[in-house]
Formats: sequence, C-alpha cells, structure tokens
Amino acid sequence: MRGYPPVTDSARKVPGRGPGAAATGGGLRRRRRRRWAKGTALGLAVLVAAAAGTGWALYAKLSANITPDEAAARELARYERERPTTLVRGAQNILLIGSDTRAGDGNSAYGRDLGSERSDTTILLHLAADRRSATAVSLPRDLMVDIPGCRQSDGTRSLPVFAMFNRAFQVGGSACTIRTVEKLTDIRVDHHMVVDFSGFKDMVDAVDGVQVCLKEPIDDKAARLKLPAGKVLLDGEQALGYVRARKSLGDGSDTERMERQQRFLGALVDKVQSNDVLLNPVKLYPVLDAATSSLTTDPDLASLRGLYQLVRGLRDIPTERVQFLTVPRESYVYDANRDQLVEPEAEKLFARLRADQPVAVARKAPQGAPEADGRSDPSPAPTFQGNTAAEHTCE
Repeated sequence: MRGYPPVTDSARKVPGRGPGAAATGGGLRRRRRRRWAKGTALGLAVLVAAAAGTGWALYAKLSANITPDEAAARELARYERERPTTLVRGAQNILLIGSDTRAGDGNSAYGRDLGSERSDTTILLHLAADRRSATAVSLPRDLMVDIPGCRQSDGTRSLPVFAMFNRAFQVGGSACTIRTVEKLTDIRVDHHMVVDFSGFKDMVDAVDGVQVCLKEPIDDKAARLKLPAGKVLLDGEQALGYVRARKSLGDGSDTERMERQQRFLGALVDKVQSNDVLLNPVKLYPVLDAATSSLTTDPDLASLRGLYQLVRGLRDIPTERVQFLTVPRESYVYDANRDQLVEPEAEKLFARLRADQPVAVARKAPQGAPEADGRSDPSPAPTFQGNTAAEHTCE
C-alpha cells in the first residue's frame, strides 16, 4: 500500500468480498469496537463497517461512495524518481485536505463557484509503525512555500512559483499539494484524503452534533455564526462556521484557527466514543454514509476494504497518544499576513516524523525543550505546542 504505483485498468476497484465476512465471535467484535473507538473518527467508522457484518449491498453502496483520485495517482507516478523514500517500514503518512470548493451539492451557499478551489485546511497525519501513536500536523494555508510546476485542470503545466501553500491545490489539485508538502518536509506521503464543506457538515450532523466550550459569545456574519458563551452543541452548519471563522475569534490569526480545528477534531473523536455510535446501528449507518460520501482518496484507499487495511492498527491507540499540533511558524518577514517556518524547530519536527521518532505536545511548549540524541534509548522527545484527543474542550 506504500506510495502511488501507476494506475492500470487492473488497478481499478473491483467488487470483492468485504472484510465483514470474516468469522468472529460476537464478544470479540464488541471488544474490538470498544478499543477502536479510541482511534480517529473516520478510522473508527471504517473499521465498524468491516467488523459489523453488514450485508453485501450495504458494503458495496458505502464503498462506491468513495471517489478514487486516479488523476493524482498518475501525476505522482510521473514524478516518482524525485519523491522522498520511505525510511521506516510500516510507518504511514496520510495527507488530509479540506477543500473550499463551492462546486457540488451543498457547497454553493459558501460563495460563487469560480472554477477553482484551494485547500482550506491541510493536515499531515503520521501513524507510527508500531501503531501506538498518531501525530496530526496542521500546515498553514498562508505558509509561503516553493510550489513545483504542476499539471493543471486544462492539461497545461504551471511554472514553479514561491507562493502561499493553499495555491498548490488551486493550481494542480491534490497531486500538486502532495508534491509541495514532500518538497517542504522531505516526508513521503503514502495516502491522501480530500473532504469538502458539505461532507464535513454531514459528518458532524451524523453524530448529532459536537459540544464545544466558548469563553465569549460569537457573532460572525461572514461565518454565519451566532453563539452564546459556555457549553454549546454545534450542528454541522455551526461547526463549519466555527472551524473556518478567523476575524471574530481570538486574535484572528490562521494559527489560532488551526488550534481551534484541532480541538474540535478531538471533541469529535470523543463524541463518537461517548455517543455509543459503534454499537447502535441506527446511528452507525449515517456516520458511515457521511464519512464515505465526502471522501476523495488515492486509489488504494478508495474502498471500505482499503480504508480498513489502513486503520485496523489504530484501534489500540489511546486518545492521549492521538496528538494535534501546528508546524512551527511565524509571520513572514516580508508580509505579516503570511507565514514562514520557524527554523530549526520545523526541520527537527520533520526529521523526527521521517525517522518515526516520537514527539510530545503541550498546550504551551516549554522553552529549550530537550531533544532526542539519536541513541537507541533516546532522551525525552522534544515538545511542541498542541493538544491530544484526550483533552476535552470543556475542561
């Protein structure tokens, strides 16, 4: 499953026997479901589909919901020789892209469709080879980066450019974004997933909303969001406004917005776990349908079986080891409204992810945090500002 091999007709999806056909005892299935509730919300939903013994028609319908990104696979194969190599067998890096497209059902309400889209949110998710931890690194959309020449939707190729990170998706879609991330980090991206506004809303609504805690009331006309202070249960529409709002919340920075997105994802994981979704078929199907319908993935993941094979090792990861952080960044020296990496901290983070070495997160990263010295028994992992899925937003 590593990488993106050239796509041939034989590589396209062929219906087959679902993972749910495996013979397991009812008690074992229940124990596995409970353990896996500690993983990510999407991974959680996929494993349930495989383990719950759903009928072939249901399996086929949900599997067919996922859109395979074959164009990206072909483009990445074209540049295979220049892409980073995998350093640690079994470790996986998945690029999660939130698209701001206005095209498609349910997305036109957020603005006119101008025939292009940008990556509104991008997260590099690193899964440790031993599947004992997962680290999600947010990449600022305003980060100034080198974007390579990429194939555009009309078949022409763009010129390399130094620009905001989210321009890569606008220019050349997911393949261009992946190549940009790989050049920035020297980390091999093994898989990718793209979700749009409508898919995000449907996922939140499918779990009957997600609770957050607000220190102050919110009244943001641009985000179509008006909420009181205190504990608030957000539906899909409100959740979308909450994670996208910038100017009316905090200091208005994209960094603070990413931290808010990270806390919300942790709350979503907690909601799925506490809401007994896994053991309630009435609640389970809408979650599965929303999760799969909103996805465009690389061909290897474009089925429930493919997603199951990726996430089956996540079920034993405790929520305190599902970490969220933002790549070390600061205001761009030539434009305070743009970002640049903070070095050498950013490269230290990328190097540890490449080598599948642990990092730690804290709400406030200590100054002069110790670094691992490269020995077989390393010193404590460096600490970056962030949070874990175990940290509830209302505590």
